Amino acid sequence: MITILLNDNSFEQDIRELLMAFFPGEDFSHEEKDAAVSRITARGTQKEDGTFLLEVTERAAGEAVRTENAEFAVDRSVRKLAKNEIKRRLYRILRAITGTELPWGTLTGIRPTKIALTMLEEGKTEDEIREYMHTVYFTGEEKTELAIDVAAREKKLLSTLDYENGYSLYVGIPFCPTTCLYCSFTSFPIGVWQKRLDSYFEALFKELHYVAEKMKGRPLETVYFGGGTPTSLDAEHLDRLITEVKNTFPMDRVQEFTVEAGRPDSITEEKLRVLKKHGITRISINPQTMNQETLKLIGRHHTVDEVIEKFRIARELGMDNINMDIIVGLPGEDMEQVQTTLSKIRELAPDSLTVHSLAIKRAARLNTMKEQYKDYKITNTGEMIDETRKTAKEMGLVPYYLYRQKNMAGNFENVGYAAPGKECLYNILIMEEKQTIMACGAGTTTKFLIPAENRHERAENCKDVQQYIDRVDEMIGRKEQLFGMLGD
Repeated sequence: MITILLNDNSFEQDIRELLMAFFPGEDFSHEEKDAAVSRITARGTQKEDGTFLLEVTERAAGEAVRTENAEFAVDRSVRKLAKNEIKRRLYRILRAITGTELPWGTLTGIRPTKIALTMLEEGKTEDEIREYMHTVYFTGEEKTELAIDVAAREKKLLSTLDYENGYSLYVGIPFCPTTCLYCSFTSFPIGVWQKRLDSYFEALFKELHYVAEKMKGRPLETVYFGGGTPTSLDAEHLDRLITEVKNTFPMDRVQEFTVEAGRPDSITEEKLRVLKKHGITRISINPQTMNQETLKLIGRHHTVDEVIEKFRIARELGMDNINMDIIVGLPGEDMEQVQTTLSKIRELAPDSLTVHSLAIKRAARLNTMKEQYKDYKITNTGEMIDETRKTAKEMGLVPYYLYRQKNMAGNFENVGYAAPGKECLYNILIMEEKQTIMACGAGTTTKFLIPAENRHERAENCKDVQQYIDRVDEMIGRKEQLFGMLGD
């Protein structure tokens, strides 16, 4: 357990997130009584004279074995400067206690490339960006180069978009065949909802029509069907949904239309033919691993052979932009299993490969039922990540987007690799927050960009499907309130 004790909670999140990066998967407490038994206790005291005192105590078997501290001045009038200084000081203390250097230094947010991209757009040179990331965030050389490489590619790819007036559309299909061991996304068993899909569609279509009317005159540039697993829908409902979207929104400016086919056990040739008929430009077929024992453990009810079969059917139908997702750090997998997965992926030669480092979310069964899975070791190393990067390069794929999550195995990152011309614009837009994204469906979040102020306003939909159906007018009202606040 890690205990955090602060006399001022202004920087509690920043301190906690850095502690999470050094000690992923740990439970956290804010109780004084827990300090005597916690492995690490971090105290932060904001003094009246403006100085900040950090004190970190390490314990073993309940006994304090080491204490490190730092006292320094912080300028609270500029929160970003104060936050960065506190995190730098805490980083040095935790580095001394653990002997660990984090690949991303003090960066704990999910968008590390946003720093490099912003600086490139401001006209800064790559050397200036390197110096800034090393000095301010202690970012390692390898990750700094990755961030700059990805940001430069993003800048070029996004140059064709209309940030100020254009928008993207996200359609949420919150259904899956089953729930995976590591998953915390909004998803409900498709078997339970199969006979009630018309009710969900009625609510979803109502929201889609509202959004189309409010965004009239603005160019729609990307469309993304996510979830859940959109291909959990039967072919008839999938056809009906795509037809509705194409009839409701102007499609003449749409540069890409992605459907997450996702789970191979949700894919049929009939559904793929529906996607092909509608001119869907990009799909995902996501094995996560090509090791059968792991698939069974994580709750993926398909075989490795099914992954290969569904991929080949898609290729035979003429689909020329297929992404595959894999996860590094799945329970029980080591370098040998990762190499097996990469070898089979290389044989299939997808147009893009997204490499995730396992993130253990609070709501995932892997976390809530951790005692049941305690015998399965979770391993993610720099060597494994290097192997994925090497394989992507051998396949002619280059990194084009990147993001991070809390409690990631190995404290690494998720990277999307793609062949030139096969990148997913929506993935970049959602990570870099460069455009308004209108989101419809249960569990989705609309992010409305205000370019002049470089910020977003959000409108969230409830996660529960029945609640969404019953309260869809309220969900529309939240968007209406947002438009009213924006004077739109």
